[in-house]
Parts: sequence; structure tokens; C-alpha cells
Amino acid sequence: MKRALILAVPLLALGACSTAQQAAPPAPTPPPTSAASPPAAGSATSPMPAVAPPAPEPVADGPCPYLESSVVADANGQHVTKVRTSADKPHPTCFFYRPDGSLQLTVRLYSGDVAVAKAIVDEAAPIATSNPASSPAGWKGGSLSGDKGALYAVAKGGNAVVVTTNQEQTIKARRITETVIGTLAL
Repeated sequence: MKRALILAVPLLALGACSTAQQAAPPAPTPPPTSAASPPAAGSATSPMPAVAPPAPEPVADGPCPYLESSVVADANGQHVTKVRTSADKPHPTCFFYRPDGSLQLTVRLYSGDVAVAKAIVDEAAPIATSNPASSPAGWKGGSLSGDKGALYAVAKGGNAVVVTTNQEQTIKARRITETVIGTLAL
């Protein structure tokens, strides 16, 4: 008998609450706060993937502030007659040219958001079509080679390095990548 009485009291109270709520007007919805605002694009909780910024363009004559022309000539096997740089900060992209005026090697650096660094590498060396790259230690990305040249692209944290060369061997692009990462202590 006591059990039936204990169950009946909460049910009656529940019914009274639902009747009271039906009669009362709905409470106004509070305005959204900054804490409830959606995360920024490319953030860890955002469903939207980060997008790589457009490829840099040369805007000024060199030299490259982090890579000597002689190192490029030795690694790539061609003379360097001209160097141009982009306007990117803190490190510009460096463009190295052959004696005939054609581009022989490009070094693109990025420092900033982790997701953007990864997007730059993924765009340059897509996982589906590139070979895995993991040099220097702790860096991850991909490498590609073909008739028109080779590419080595790796990222670590918020840093990305992408080296393209007019040579077919990825070893040349990898050596330049390792040199740049060592020089800048990335």
C-alpha cells in the first residue's frame, strides 16, 4: 500500500507541472553569446577543412634569405642566374632560375595554423597519388616525380615546406628541404 502511495504523489506533481507549463507563456530565448559562437574555419572542432592559400608569386629580385644560390646549384645540378622572392612573411617563397630564364627550383615555406600547413602539403602532394615522405625526422608529407620535375612536401606542426624542381629525382628536392629546415631550425 505504501508503494502505491509513493508512486501516486510524483505522478500527481508531474501532472500539475505540465498543466502549469501549458498555461504559462513561453520564456524568451536568451541571445547567443560569444562562447556559443561557431568555431573558426579550420579549427580543431570545425567540420570545414582548412584550405591552402593560393600559391605565392615572385614579386621582387632575390637573394633568398634562407637558401644560398650555390646550394641550389649543387643540389639541383644547374647554374642559378636569377633569384626572385614572394611577399610572404615571415619567410618568402624563393624562385631560382636557370641561365635560359626558366624556373628550375622553388622553395615555399609556411608558418602558422597547423591545419593550413597540412592543407598546403596535401594540395602539393596528395596522399592518393604521392609517395610518403618523412625526412627530416618528425616531418610528414609526400613526394612526386614525373617528366616535368619532382616535388617534396612535408609539414610538422604549423610549418610546411614544399620544394619543386625541374629535375625528375625527388632526392634533389628532399636535400633542399632538409637544408632549409636545418638552416631555419624549424
